[in-house]
Amino acid sequence: MTHTFLATAAFGLEGVVANELKRMDIPAKAEQGGARFDGSWLDAYRANLYLRTADRVLCCLKEASVDTFDGLFRLVESIPWEHYLPKDARIHVSGKCVRSRLMSVRDCQSITKKAIVNRLQQKLHVTRLPETGAEYPVEVAIVKDIARITLDMSGDALNRRGYRTWNGEAPLRETLAAALVDLSPWRSHIRLYDPCCGTGTLLIEAAIKATQCPAGINRHFACENYAFMPRDEMSELRRAAEAFAQSDVSFDIAGSDIDPEALTLCNRHIHQAGFDGQIRVIQQDLRTLQLVGEPGIFLCNPPYGERLGDQQQTRALYKEMGLLLKRHPGWKMAVITSDSAFERNFGRRADKKRRLYNGRLECEFCIFG
Repeated sequence: MTHTFLATAAFGLEGVVANELKRMDIPAKAEQGGARFDGSWLDAYRANLYLRTADRVLCCLKEASVDTFDGLFRLVESIPWEHYLPKDARIHVSGKCVRSRLMSVRDCQSITKKAIVNRLQQKLHVTRLPETGAEYPVEVAIVKDIARITLDMSGDALNRRGYRTWNGEAPLRETLAAALVDLSPWRSHIRLYDPCCGTGTLLIEAAIKATQCPAGINRHFACENYAFMPRDEMSELRRAAEAFAQSDVSFDIAGSDIDPEALTLCNRHIHQAGFDGQIRVIQQDLRTLQLVGEPGIFLCNPPYGERLGDQQQTRALYKEMGLLLKRHPGWKMAVITSDSAFERNFGRRADKKRRLYNGRLECEFCIFG
């Protein structure tokens, strides 16, 4: 049986996620907020295992226009919940309302849960739902009076790979880092260097791509607890995913940072990700960095200087980044920044730019060379 799913994504990354799904032989179409695809329960599980740039995988159970709370109740109650939720399911409802006549998220959540419980009581012929079993996260999202009811197949957001248990200042989300790797000129046979590597997220996401390691291989997904999921096939798919990773592949991925505390965290993350001895990092001031050998790609997420006191210092750093590229003929550089004056301080216009969001910060991904 085919179901409709949405692999959610940050603004600007919808097409990146759709392309990832297509490379997995899952036809997908980008839309605002993610990439939609039709497939089996096993396809949804495979998407959870392999997607590197998506935030979550949701099963779309119903979508329709609603402008009253009664209409929302009837919509939710019309879903065959008895096909998805056992009688002991723990039902957790989250919600969001954007530019809708139904602006009370709390009321929408309450009505949604009441409709689910009412349906299950009728269809399962019970008067009480104990909610002692597995959790089934349901979301009611109402945007411009269009309600979408979904079942979360992921659980924790997909950026929770499992390797980053310590965070430094202003960490880059793993899914965005993976997208920057994909959008940059870097390919696995090319040298990659991050001169502002911080806690190492960009370097690790590049290594995950180089080894074709499934991004979710070291974590659990909510759908693994769902009664309707094909358990044996999922176990087989996970074993195949573990065998798929190319642990013996060679790549040249390295980085440096001036902050020794950040490098301590970076080395811990590299160890937890399983790339000890494969990703090299050193303490080094960007202003004096000089690499020898084959040219490659500089890929980095430098400080943004959001605080006024930091702005002069960070803009001086951007000038040094421009000089770094000048010192390395044949190299290219890809940088994400929220500073509109970045190019002016860097010393030249970017050859390519793309608007992205790092959390709530509007950024540009600039490629030079």
